[in-house]
Amino acid sequence: MLNALLADTFALYLKTKNFHWHMNGQHFRDYHLMLDEQASQIFGLTDVIAERVRKVGGITIHSIGHIARLQRVHDNDEEFVGPTEMLKELHGDNKTFVESLRAAHVVASKANDYATTSLIEIWIDEAERRAWFLFEATR
Repeated sequence: MLNALLADTFALYLKTKNFHWHMNGQHFRDYHLMLDEQASQIFGLTDVIAERVRKVGGITIHSIGHIARLQRVHDNDEEFVGPTEMLKELHGDNKTFVESLRAAHVVASKANDYATTSLIEIWIDEAERRAWFLFEATR
């Protein structure tokens, strides 16, 4: 469960950076900076999740291929994506990530893994905030 979250975190990070790098249009500066901030926050989760996997006795992901096999966040390899479409897609990805986090919370709760459930609650709040900002930027 944690490794799938880690794969999704890497996929969401890279997609957010991709859109950050390729942002364009009238609100370029604001969106570019927002996505950079969000990408940094997302990347910050990777080490925490991987270390949590190890703390509970697991072995974490080893490669890009392993990430690709586990990720549920879909890549976007399009040559051009408009700014509104970028924000809408990331909004959906963050909402999907929240649902995955909630499912992981249920599993961790059933296992009485209080440390993991506490961390996941913080991650849910952060992802909901990212989704909120992305949604408001498209209105």
